[in-house]
Amino acid sequence: MKRRILLSVAIIMMALVVVSSSAFAVSDTVEDAVNGYFANLPEDNSMIGEKAFVEKVKSGEDLFILDIRQPDVYNEGHVKGAVNVPWGPEAIPAALDKLPGDETIYVYCYTAQTANQTVALLNFAGFDAKSVRFGWNLGITKVDGYQDAVETKANELAGTADYEINADIEKAIVDYYAGLADVKDSMYKNYKISEDMLKMAIDSDADMMVVSIRQPGAFAEGHIKGAVNIPWGAGMEQYFGQLPQDKKLVVYCYTGQTAGQTVAGLRMLGYDAVSLNGGMGTPANEPYGWSNKGYEVVQ
Repeated sequence: MKRRILLSVAIIMMALVVVSSSAFAVSDTVEDAVNGYFANLPEDNSMIGEKAFVEKVKSGEDLFILDIRQPDVYNEGHVKGAVNVPWGPEAIPAALDKLPGDETIYVYCYTAQTANQTVALLNFAGFDAKSVRFGWNLGITKVDGYQDAVETKANELAGTADYEINADIEKAIVDYYAGLADVKDSMYKNYKISEDMLKMAIDSDADMMVVSIRQPGAFAEGHIKGAVNIPWGAGMEQYFGQLPQDKKLVVYCYTGQTAGQTVAGLRMLGYDAVSLNGGMGTPANEPYGWSNKGYEVVQ
């Protein structure tokens, strides 16, 4: 058992060395776009509730919807009208020139964590994008009567749209998704870390910083040991510069959704940031999340 624990610690330390140096030169345009988004966060946090979304679909509204789950589950059933652009290094970057700049883009994945990374990136590029809260697994399929908003017919993206993304921002987004290939087989797959792996990393004193973006009251009531608090909200970008660029940053919120947006912003700014799977955890996203796994919370 001791040998197995030592091996696990060694794997964690090697992983930190391999993917802990993502700092790079950031153009002023990218920096302004990211900081501008967080300085002016919309009141809805670029999200739509699962019930409101399902009702829009059922009422027949003409919506532009991206399902970024993998093709196998998309083919089993998806929201009516949704186009499949799977999360990964290639599909979303290839679709950027086909996205509309004059209407809202609704994005959903499994639990809304990678969807929120995508939504943030699209907003940095000037699109009006919103994620569907809790995604397909924990949100859409929990809504009564959601089946009436589901189909199996595949939908295709239309041709090139009129909207043009700034070249620097487009390159940064393409590089962001390309980086997923580098972490595919690591403990940071999808720019996330599991609750179990974070616990092991903390226990082994790994060189990382844990960042809670929950509100101060929630942070005071309980947080992961050693975490610093940068509350989610307009103006939070003012504190990004205080974060170290030579450490792995693990960002967590309540359920992993706003943390996804924050991770997207930090990575675009050159930080080596990942989000904690499931966040701190709430009853709505059980069994995911730090507290839902029964790990220590301190005051």
